Amino acid sequence: MRELRGDEADKLTLATRADYAPFFAFARASGLRLRECLLQWSEVDWEARQINKRGKGGRPVPAPITGEVEAILAPLVGDDDVWVFTYVAERTRGKRIKGRRYPVTYSGVKTQWRRLRARAGVEGFRFHDFRHDLGTKLLRRTGNLKLVQKALNHASIKTTTRYAHVLDDEVTAALSDVQAAQKSRDLSRIADRKAS
Repeated sequence: MRELRGDEADKLTLATRADYAPFFAFARASGLRLRECLLQWSEVDWEARQINKRGKGGRPVPAPITGEVEAILAPLVGDDDVWVFTYVAERTRGKRIKGRRYPVTYSGVKTQWRRLRARAGVEGFRFHDFRHDLGTKLLRRTGNLKLVQKALNHASIKTTTRYAHVLDDEVTAALSDVQAAQKSRDLSRIADRKAS
């Protein structure tokens, strides 16, 4: 389990190619798996404010269109009739023509992700860790495993319990704070007694 630490999110954002920026921003905001992020416009239901994707094992993977997701997707309308995320070809090769837009592909994302991490200097963070990052932060904020299960479309709560380390860490920190406060009060009482 890995989440973005310190300024890693900013480093990734600054190192991202402009044409791939919406794709990576969407991955981070939605918590969808890489293949699930390869959206077609037919899977985006603006009226219901939901993305309807097929995921692992052909299971339906609904994802809400939050304000942030809408801000990422709305400017892309019209770039391609079928695919949501596109990139601009940097050179002419095969059937691709420099300067034209083409749909983002699984292998293209993998290549861009490898290059992006190198440019940003972020090590040990896999694409799938965007899911872990979102799940961890969501659990830390809400304390609700069922909510995280639903947000990440886990079939089993058992999968979601891997995020419980966040709660364990917070329990340890809270206990340490309480113990430090108690120790401080005890020392203060001892000092008051000695002064009397």
